[in-house]
Amino acid sequence: MISQQLRMLRTTRGLSLRALAAETGVSATLLSQIERGVTEPSLATLRSLAAFFGESVSSLFDDQHSPPVWVSRPGERSTITGPRGRLRYERLTPSNGQMEVLRGVLAPGESTSDELWAHPSLECAFVLTGTLTVELGGESRTVVVGEAITFDGRQAHRYRNETPETVEFIVSVTPPNP
Repeated sequence: MISQQLRMLRTTRGLSLRALAAETGVSATLLSQIERGVTEPSLATLRSLAAFFGESVSSLFDDQHSPPVWVSRPGERSTITGPRGRLRYERLTPSNGQMEVLRGVLAPGESTSDELWAHPSLECAFVLTGTLTVELGGESRTVVVGEAITFDGRQAHRYRNETPETVEFIVSVTPPNP
């Protein structure tokens, strides 16, 4: 779905792959691979493309018609990979522009990004396995299995795994952020 949405957004604006690459800093080769479905873009690449097009990240997954009922099945979900493959998100909800729910997996010692990230959304993370460290507004908070943390996404934040065990968590963001 990302491949089709990206191609549609690019061609609607009359951009070549090289022109889009020049505007976004994403190589034309990578853009071509994404459009052909050869590779999946990183979260940083998705954010860059979404920002350029003035869209949310979730809109890049949109098939233009979210069904009234949608079942998310393992192996059929869209996947978003974070910088250098450190984080993997699976989309649990269809794109409707109002809410996004992701399943995140962080390996030991990894974080969702090198720097803190802020966006105008309400965000909630629920820990399924392991212990998640949430860096939020200059403080670190520990969230363990069965606990959830909810916060205003306009506060700079990121998720970290400071343990030797993999952390699995669910993140809900409303509205989805670019």
